[in-house]
Amino acid sequence: MLPRVFVCFLISLPVLLALGSTAKSSKKSPAAPAAAAAAPPRPPPPNDPSWALGLRLYQALRSDSSSVNTLLSPLLVASSLGALSGGSAGTTASQLQDLLKTPSLTKPGAQAGEALSRALKSFTKANGTSFRLRSSSAVFSKQAPAVNQAFVKDSKARFSLQHKPLGKGDSKADLKQLHSWAKAGLGGLESAPLVSEIQAKAGALIVANALHFKGLWEREFNQEGADRRTFLGKKYTKVVMMHRAGLFRFHEDIENMVQVLEVTLSGGKASMVLLMPFHVENLSRLEKLLTVERLSKWLDKTNVTSVSISLPKANITSTLSLKKQLSALGLTDAWDQKVADFSGVSDKSKGKLHLGGVLHWASLELAAEAGKGSADLEEEHIEKPKLFYADHPFIIFVRDNTSGALLLMAALDHAEGEALHDEL
Repeated sequence: MLPRVFVCFLISLPVLLALGSTAKSSKKSPAAPAAAAAAPPRPPPPNDPSWALGLRLYQALRSDSSSVNTLLSPLLVASSLGALSGGSAGTTASQLQDLLKTPSLTKPGAQAGEALSRALKSFTKANGTSFRLRSSSAVFSKQAPAVNQAFVKDSKARFSLQHKPLGKGDSKADLKQLHSWAKAGLGGLESAPLVSEIQAKAGALIVANALHFKGLWEREFNQEGADRRTFLGKKYTKVVMMHRAGLFRFHEDIENMVQVLEVTLSGGKASMVLLMPFHVENLSRLEKLLTVERLSKWLDKTNVTSVSISLPKANITSTLSLKKQLSALGLTDAWDQKVADFSGVSDKSKGKLHLGGVLHWASLELAAEAGKGSADLEEEHIEKPKLFYADHPFIIFVRDNTSGALLLMAALDHAEGEALHDEL
């Protein structure tokens, strides 16, 4: 283990450098308004089905102690299931609707679908300004009866869900086709193989989502690549750290020892919310605190504050099969060919159409790049900043500032780099 004094020195050095540079800039424009202070209103997340499903799915995934660097898009998963809900009936429909239900929705099927459709369109408009996003959603059918074209048209228009037939080959051929589709959806990036094989028998519907996300900051972060810092995660690794001091929405929950930081992305159309324990620890304690109500309270308590941020330059990737988790959350009938009711997907679906898999490929890039127009922003006045030094595991949310929807949720447990030794 590194001597504690030496670790403290490594931590303090970039912070001192960042403070020195911001102190100089603040003298030039002491009263300059901050872009962070002008961030758009933040809708409370409890009213959005992507948050309700996202937190439950995340916690179901994290109940597996082997989970590392979990990453999923609640908005894409919820939207795809919302489209299937519109093509289902009976208990299959009610179970799908229950997954998307929030306390404020009296008519979960219709209202959840409308909210998700609006959020998807809002994120599409923000692409290229607040972030760079590549995403695809599709429902694959395996030797299924003819799919209702009204369902295909509605799913594509409202949820950007394409319909694609799987070939007549075996499971290896199916996986090859799915991985090829996912690679295109990720913008050409290679994805990790699925842990569990997909055995798609005749009549199976496989829902698939793929996305690559890179946030664009309001101002570029400084990078220190030559002198790498230690990330104290599942393994201690040497990583490039990115530094910037500025005005951000910030809150410290002293009782629960959690820092809450909201960083508005370029153009203000989306934000990245980071949750980090005060001290070096794994994320299990923090994850037990996560409820929609507590997150809403934390976000409401954030105030525009001077903060010195240090983040690891990292890529988080994941390949998930969500059947086990969705089944645990109450979606049981859809997988059973004998009882599943997808009569809205095909008129001849009885005893044939069923859900064969819900697959999810995702990549999140934490980089230093800012969006266009960042050079024209007025300088910020920074005084006695709080410290957000992300050298240990933390949780990431990416949300739309117009609809409040949750596009991404991730846990960074491990940052790739030169390994020192196992710790957490």
